[in-house]
Formats: sequence, structure tokens, C-alpha cells
Amino acid sequence: MSIALIHEELHEGEGDNELNFSIYLKKLIENLFQTYKIGNAGISLKIDLEENLFFDVDTAVPLGMIVNELVSNSFKHAFPGRDEKGIIQIKLSSEKSVDEQSNKGQLAEKSNVYTLIVSDNGVGIPKNIDFENPDTLGLQLVAILVDQLGGEIKMKRDKGTEFRIKVNVKQT
Repeated sequence: MSIALIHEELHEGEGDNELNFSIYLKKLIENLFQTYKIGNAGISLKIDLEENLFFDVDTAVPLGMIVNELVSNSFKHAFPGRDEKGIIQIKLSSEKSVDEQSNKGQLAEKSNVYTLIVSDNGVGIPKNIDFENPDTLGLQLVAILVDQLGGEIKMKRDKGTEFRIKVNVKQT
């Protein structure tokens, strides 16, 4: 679903290699919400996305897959009681521009730092799951994709689960 939506957004973007990631991410999250809504009627969704964030495919695909995996995990594991009320939150924002210098002191390229937060107020990830060396394929995939983006990920287990991912995205 994640990749199919990217193809759809690229097609609507008139063949450009960049897509409006804000619009794409909102569609992806809404599709996930509709998919998991059955049996999870008490779960609500809060989305806070900076508008008009444009990413190329090499950034959009891994970030979309990360969101897909983390939101799916929240639906499947964070709220084990079918009647539980809960909140899943997704936030994406830019923080600052970073100017990278070449070894000759010249401006080599410019990038923006983006923070993606996926959190829920569910039961939290069990203490026996080592996030640094996860046993689950899904968390391994998330770690690999964050690494592929050259980013960093932190997890909190306080009053639910929060994943905070920071990536530098080169400006074109």
C-alpha cells in the first residue's frame, strides 16, 4: 500500500521525481486507519504534518514504509482490549537547515533536518524486546530503513510507545 500510494502521488505530480510527502503521508495513514478500524473502534488518530514537504522517492519510500510499520504495530499490539480507547499520533516537521561544508571550506550542499514522531498511549513495548537488537522482523525493518536514510531513531516506553526519527534530507 505504501509503495502503491507513492506511484499514485508521483503520477499526479506530472512525472516529477519529488512528491508532496505531507499529502502522501496523510493518505497512507488514513488508509491504515480504515484497514485497522474494524475491531479497533475506540482508537483515534491525531495527525500533525507540516504542509508542503517535498521529498524524492529515495526518501519518501523508506519513510512511508517506516510509518506503515510503526502505525500497524500500534494497531496490532498497543491496545489489546478490543474496547480500549486509545490515541495514535503521527507528527512530521522540519527543524532547521544544515549547511554542509566541503573539505575545502566551500558550501557543498544544503539539507533540512526532519523529525518524524509516531506514538501511541497503549500498553507499550514489552521490556524484554531489545530495540537495539530486535527479534521482530518489523522493528528490524524500521532500523534498516532509518539507517538507509542516514537517520537516527530513539524509542521511549513511557505511557505507551514513542518512536522519534530524525533524518537529514538534501535540498534540490
